Amino acid sequence: MLKPKKKRSLGRRELIDLPALALRGVEAKVDTGAYTSAIHCDEVRLMPDAATGQPVLHVRLLDPEHPATDGRPLAFQEFDQRLIRSSNGEVQARYVITTTVRLYGKNFTTEFSLADRSDLRYPVLLGRALLRQGRFVVDVTRRDLSFKAARRAAARSQPDKPDPAGAV
Repeated sequence: MLKPKKKRSLGRRELIDLPALALRGVEAKVDTGAYTSAIHCDEVRLMPDAATGQPVLHVRLLDPEHPATDGRPLAFQEFDQRLIRSSNGEVQARYVITTTVRLYGKNFTTEFSLADRSDLRYPVLLGRALLRQGRFVVDVTRRDLSFKAARRAAARSQPDKPDPAGAV
């Protein structure tokens, strides 16, 4: 008989990496009330590709003052547009992209709706679709569990450092 996969905990807030977007250490709120994850963006515009004429979504993720971003614009050829209900009940048409999130040293591919989150504390929200995929449970009393686990794993993989006092 197969054993069920072990569930891992996430805190109410996590520091995440988005490797496909070259973003590291982004603050994310874990939200079991949201189905789709969301990421803050601005300067959203849809323009046709010069070569193919197909629409390309151009955005700038995060705010320029956010430490994880360099303010560079990004372009997505693959995207969708959906109606998403925000936390205040308002339905908005949002663009949705698929990208990779790194948690506990593993990559998870999930969808992110692109939204103006400039008035919110955290630029990224992690929703239930990602939580289900990664078999994560949320411990609201904790923070940065994935980040701390990755830091411990990196420390264990480092060879022992020599004693600065020269002791053997």
